[in-house]
Amino acid sequence: MTDPRPQRVLITDTVLRDAHQSLLATRLRTADMLPICQRLDQIGFWSLEVWGGATFDACLRFLAEDPWQRLRALRKALPNTRLQMLLRGQNLVGYRHYADDVVRSFVRKAADNGIDVFRLFDALNDNRNLRVAIEAVKESGRHAQGAICYTTSPVHDIPRFVAQAQELEAMGCDSLCIKDMAGLLTPQATTDLVYALKQALTIPLHLHSHATAGLAAMCQLKAIENGCLHIDTAISALAGGTSHPPTESMVAALRDTPFDSGLNLEALQEIGFYFREVRRKYHRFESDYTGVDTRVQVNQVPGGMISNLANQLREQGALKQMKEVLAEIPRVRADLGYPPLVTPSSQIVGTQAVLNVLGQSRYTSTTREVKAYLGGHYGRAPGAINPELQRQVLGDEPPIAVRPADLLPPEMALAAAQARGVAKCEEDQLIVALFNEVGLDFLQRRAAGTLQPEPLDEAASEDALTHHIGREFTVTLPGDLHGERYRIKITGGQTEASARRIELEIDGEQQEVLVTDGGTTITQATGNRPAPQGPGDVTSTMPGLIVELLVKEGETVARGSPLLVIEAMKMQSEIAAPVAGRIEQIYIRKDDHIEAGETLLTIKP
Repeated sequence: MTDPRPQRVLITDTVLRDAHQSLLATRLRTADMLPICQRLDQIGFWSLEVWGGATFDACLRFLAEDPWQRLRALRKALPNTRLQMLLRGQNLVGYRHYADDVVRSFVRKAADNGIDVFRLFDALNDNRNLRVAIEAVKESGRHAQGAICYTTSPVHDIPRFVAQAQELEAMGCDSLCIKDMAGLLTPQATTDLVYALKQALTIPLHLHSHATAGLAAMCQLKAIENGCLHIDTAISALAGGTSHPPTESMVAALRDTPFDSGLNLEALQEIGFYFREVRRKYHRFESDYTGVDTRVQVNQVPGGMISNLANQLREQGALKQMKEVLAEIPRVRADLGYPPLVTPSSQIVGTQAVLNVLGQSRYTSTTREVKAYLGGHYGRAPGAINPELQRQVLGDEPPIAVRPADLLPPEMALAAAQARGVAKCEEDQLIVALFNEVGLDFLQRRAAGTLQPEPLDEAASEDALTHHIGREFTVTLPGDLHGERYRIKITGGQTEASARRIELEIDGEQQEVLVTDGGTTITQATGNRPAPQGPGDVTSTMPGLIVELLVKEGETVARGSPLLVIEAMKMQSEIAAPVAGRIEQIYIRKDDHIEAGETLLTIKP
């Protein structure tokens, strides 16, 4: 796979990973990838990005697919093309730091199953968090591509990026990627950065830039003119917006120039037609934020993060506060020392911004991840952290100064023990090591033969729900609604074998009810928790999942004591006691889904 001409531009296509992660919530299924693989394999890409990022998580949570089996199937279907993955350094494909033995095992198995190129980045650009992953890639005989997360702030500049890149080269990286995950680069900034990096490095340079602000194609051309001959693109049907510049467009732009890619434009167009039809199946996952959005040049929020924030706010009827959240994100980022907004720091900052906007005041509630970040457990912050916030959250606990993983004991033996009986191999054990209960649940359902992917066609699901009761009707609801009549409109749902659990808009308020097959009995499934009445009624500002309940009825708690932990937007938040007193009544259990504003438990002062 040597490069035939020194000036030829080499292309990595992201259609099988980052493109659908950016535009379709990472929902593209393996079954829709495999039919086009033979044509993709004939194109002559430098590599195809096929794995990593959020795909591992999405396979387990939503698609009922074994991510390892996806990789093996793609390796078999693409025998002539380098396969590439995105690895979050010590975070791997998850949202926390894992022990070194997990990192080494994961990299080894990813290489064994078909990955040729590992793109390695750390959300804070803390190279300490990449050391073990780079060593593991090199031990596996694969290509280690170090990445710098491009961002702008008072503490980020070209000399800092160059120093980081030189350190990555010294650590053994085979190439260096400029990872512009939010689309912040401008043509001039690209020119200056690429020129500086080319002067300082001996390894090849790659450019990965999202098209959110409409500048990525211009940035790629400037990068090429200044010596960066590797670019990331996406087949046109899944390009643009928060994805990447179209592959076909860049191939056409470079044709008959000294940088001609040599790729067959007509063959690429045929692949584009295939994905155009495939995309129609995933319409329910399309982001509301498509096309050009130059706001990213101000708030630095990646497109996928914007869509997640919008969904979160919409679920609690607070979408009108989106502008406030987008304005709060840069303030939170400054308080945290200007981390680049990329997984998981983007979720950490974004979730905290939502809490700050919806709460009574800023930082009234903080997530566990924010506490860990302030304590140094994600690595070294790029800039100075707000010392007042650090004291407020950590108290007298000093932040750590060592590489976070140095404090983590080995984890693979524990994962193997947890997965005993359902794990067939080391890859299965890694599923549990990375995603704990989510991974274990996946393996258990696989063993029981009950894996079912979420439906693709939302309209079909709604038709089944409303076949005999219609989309709008009047009903009398029992319980806390006191038998009053309500005008009901079905807004979405999920079918089950003997009944249908659906979300209803009831006079403008969201409820969840259970509709039996006959359509004649409607009883409340959730939404039956009382509205808060007094200072001892504990609520959440965000909908989410109860992951821990820390108290029991009758227990006495102090003001500020942790009561429960919820998971929202992939982050976990502790909810503390608003008053001191005795736990009088608890309305929730572990694994319950909750809505914003409903009473979760009551404390009698």
